[in-house]
Amino acid sequence: MANSIIKHLLPLFFIQFLIPTSLSSSQSFKPKALLIPVTKDPSTLQYLTQIHQRTPLITINLVIDLGGQFLWLTCDHNYTSSTYKPARCHSSQCSLAGATACGNCFSPPSPGCNNNTCSLTPDNPITHTSTSGELSQDLISLQSTNGFNPTQNVTVSGFLFSCAPSFLLKGLAAGVSGMAGLGRTKIAFPSQLASAFSFHKIFAVCLASNGSNGVVFFGDGPYVFLPNVDASKSLTFTPLFTNRVSTASAEYFIGVKSIKIDNKTVPLNASLLSIDKNGVGGTKISTVNPYSVLEESIFKSVVKGFVEACGARNITRVGSVTPFEACFSKKNVLSTRLGWGVPTIEFVLQNESVVWSVFGANSVVDVSNEVICLGFVNGGKHPMTSIVIGGYQLENNFLQFDLEASRLGFSSLLFGRQTTCANFNFTSTV
Repeated sequence: MANSIIKHLLPLFFIQFLIPTSLSSSQSFKPKALLIPVTKDPSTLQYLTQIHQRTPLITINLVIDLGGQFLWLTCDHNYTSSTYKPARCHSSQCSLAGATACGNCFSPPSPGCNNNTCSLTPDNPITHTSTSGELSQDLISLQSTNGFNPTQNVTVSGFLFSCAPSFLLKGLAAGVSGMAGLGRTKIAFPSQLASAFSFHKIFAVCLASNGSNGVVFFGDGPYVFLPNVDASKSLTFTPLFTNRVSTASAEYFIGVKSIKIDNKTVPLNASLLSIDKNGVGGTKISTVNPYSVLEESIFKSVVKGFVEACGARNITRVGSVTPFEACFSKKNVLSTRLGWGVPTIEFVLQNESVVWSVFGANSVVDVSNEVICLGFVNGGKHPMTSIVIGGYQLENNFLQFDLEASRLGFSSLLFGRQTTCANFNFTSTV
C-alpha cells in the first residue's frame, strides 16, 4: 500500500517543483489568489494535497477536509523547525482560534508539548476520533496564481494550526501528516490566507477523478482551465447555511428543497431537509465522504425512483455490489459526453430554476467491466445530516465558496463545457 500511495503522489511532487526563495506575507508582493494541487488516493478515496511548512521548509502531505475547522498535524515525531511557536494561554492567537482551554505538558518541551499553552480539539472525521492538541504557529509556503498558471511562492510566517498525536492518523491515507481544514472558522485555510494577503474570503474547489490532479484556489477568479475556460463564468449561486450546533458550525450546508429523477419529483419527508434546533437534518457538502450519504427513507425513495427511471430506459438491474444497493448491467447503457446515459438526478435548491444536476459521470460508479452502480449509500435512520453530498458527486464540478456573501457557486459537470478539473495548467510562469 505504501508503494501505491508513493506512486500516486508522484504527480504532486512534479507539480510542486523546486521551492524557490519564498516571500513573506508582509513583503510588497501581494498575490490575488493562491492554489494547492489535489489528487485522489485510490486506496482510501480521500483527497490529498501538499503544502510546504517549517524552517527549513519540508513537504507536508495532507488529507483535505472541506468542513474541517483548521489544519492539524502530528508533532510527536520528528517535528523540527526554527520558526515553531506554541500559542501561550490568553494570547491573541488563542482568542482568534476560539481556544478556551489552557494547560501544561509534563514532558520535556517540544512541538506539541509546552507549558502555559492553549489547546484545540483536532478530529479525524473518517474514524470519528478527536483529541486535545496544542495550538501552534509556524511558517507555511504556498504557490500564488494569476488564475491561468501557478506563479511565485509566498509564505505566511505565523500560520496557526493544531498539533495532534500520531494515533489520530488512523484511517487516513498512507504518508499523510494530518488534515487541511477548509471550514468556516477564523483559522481554517480560507480565512487565514485571506487575512494574510488581504483578499476576499473566497475559495474554490475542483476535484478530479482517479489518476488526475485537481486544484483548490484561495481568492477570487479567474479560474481558467484548458482550453481557456474560465469556470467562474458559468456558476449558479445558492445560499450557504450554517449549522450552529457543535463542530458542524464549520461545515458547508445548502438548502435542498426537493429531489427529482428525470424531472419526476421523488416523494420524501420534507422536514428532513431542514436543520432542526438540535442541528439534525439538512444537506452538507463533504470531501471526507467518498460517496453521497442519504438518510434511510430518502435513500430508499431515491433508489426506487432511479430504478424505475432506468427501467423506462430498458436498463437492466443486477445484484448489489457493496457498498452500493442499486446496480445495473452496462449492456443497454449508452456512453455520452456527460458519462453513462442514466437518469439525471436533480437537487432542487431555493426554487425550481436553481438546480444542481447530477449526470452519469457523477451518479453511477463503474464497479466492473459489466456493471455500474448508483453511487449513493444508505446513511441509516437517524443520521446527524440527512443528505451528505460526497466526493464522487463533486468530481469535475467547480464549486466556489464565498464566505463573505455566504453563497455557493456551482457549475454542475464541467464536461458540458468541454473541460475537466484535471485541465488546470500547473506549468509555472516563474
